[in-house]
Amino acid sequence: MRTFGSLLVRGLIVGLFAGLLAGTFAYVMGEPRVDAAIAIEEAGAAHSHDHGDSAEPAAEEKPLVSREGQKAGLFLATSLYGVALGGMFAVAFTLLRRKLRTGNDAYAALGLAAAGFIGIVLVPFFKYPPNPPAVGDPDTITRRTVTYLLTLVIGLLAVWAGVALSRWAARYGDIARLAGGVVGLVVTVVAAYLILPRINEVPETFPATLLWQFRFASLGTQATLWLLLGFGYAAAVDRRPIRTKVAAA
Repeated sequence: MRTFGSLLVRGLIVGLFAGLLAGTFAYVMGEPRVDAAIAIEEAGAAHSHDHGDSAEPAAEEKPLVSREGQKAGLFLATSLYGVALGGMFAVAFTLLRRKLRTGNDAYAALGLAAAGFIGIVLVPFFKYPPNPPAVGDPDTITRRTVTYLLTLVIGLLAVWAGVALSRWAARYGDIARLAGGVVGLVVTVVAAYLILPRINEVPETFPATLLWQFRFASLGTQATLWLLLGFGYAAAVDRRPIRTKVAAA
């Protein structure tokens, strides 16, 4: 019988590798968009200065961390995030395993990863998608942070509502079970979207193509992380003998 410690260690290791690979995806797909957004921001600042928008030319403030340092730190950040997420995933798996109605640990891990991705990533993304540099008012950062965290909590509640309604509808058949899960999730999310405030601080002059390239790169990074976390942890907790796994494949 596996202990919580062994499950936790597996989650941390899987999370580390998932974070590294997610960081690679972000470096290849996201960093060029960040560079382009920064270039637009710097061009706008230079244009404002040339037209005398500032009363006195202030000395240009250098960033605390250079772009090269930020790119290198990206892998550290995603690795630490992956480790933390892997640890929390292992804890959630341990606490919820008996409530997941499947006798296969691998399927349970995949289902938990799918639920986490929907509630933690997709629900907040479609309401408050991430913005690149040069987009957003610094004075509203607190408001945007609070609303995003609130949407994240609502996403988890929506997943719970979908699971609860799905189990209730299971008595009427598989189709009703699937429909109940979808209805519970969608109704909760739509109701929350209508209540939560709309925040759109994207300047009209900002290129829409670059904006959505950045957003999809951010979503792809999260998808890579959760996909690898789900399949990696599923493989780590699969109790079937190797011969059985090969035969099943």
